[in-house]
Amino acid sequence: MRRVGLFQAKNGLSELVERASRGEEIMITRRGREAAMLVPASRRAHRSPREVVAHIRRVREGANLPKGFTLRRLIEEGRRH
Repeated sequence: MRRVGLFQAKNGLSELVERASRGEEIMITRRGREAAMLVPASRRAHRSPREVVAHIRRVREGANLPKGFTLRRLIEEGRRH
């Protein structure tokens, strides 16, 4: 899988979309951390549940709550809406 920084992705988005449409998966990073993934539209719809769970776990590894937030606070906010 190719890794591309956000700045480079913005400047070369057309090329990256073309590559993804041909089957390549491209990880977009922000400050060296995984931020988003560009995947072929057809492949995204056909992922197995195991692939989806593995992807969620990879994304969660680098996730941090914003300063001043707790998991309890986020849950309570979600219940109010």
